[in-house]
Amino acid sequence: MAEQPQSVVAIYPGSFDPITNGHLDLIRRSSRLFDRLIVSILRNDSKQPLFSLSDRMEMLRDVAAGFPNVEVDCFEGLLVHYAQRRGARVVLRGIRAISDYEYELQMTHMNRRLNPEIETVFLMANDSYSFISSRLVKEVFRLGGDIKELVPASVLARMRERASS
Repeated sequence: MAEQPQSVVAIYPGSFDPITNGHLDLIRRSSRLFDRLIVSILRNDSKQPLFSLSDRMEMLRDVAAGFPNVEVDCFEGLLVHYAQRRGARVVLRGIRAISDYEYELQMTHMNRRLNPEIETVFLMANDSYSFISSRLVKEVFRLGGDIKELVPASVLARMRERASS
């Protein structure tokens, strides 16, 4: 009798402040690769986010609503401990440039040392989104630039709302 393949759960961690079309593209593509994808926001009290944790979770749920195997969550502490608690065997990371790869490689080796059962999978950013970062999007928006092609419409509406309050 053939053994049933084990379902593969992946975690896509990040700050998602704000969610960009690059993030959404990775969610779309990876939702086809894994049985379950947990998009999880790292709580980092040392950063000053544009949006609260609950706002970011709400926005992520909104943009990920069309993907039935995607769930939104948050965590603090070590990613490998969180992944183990959630039953995930894969950490998904997006790569835009060589500089991303160098940083992510260090993180991958440390995570592997902490838990060799968890694999990291890198997805290259789509060419259309390879220059986008949340930090850059916030800066361009703050300076009055047009970011409507860089973030989902619902995120842009939230950013405009926040700027007008």
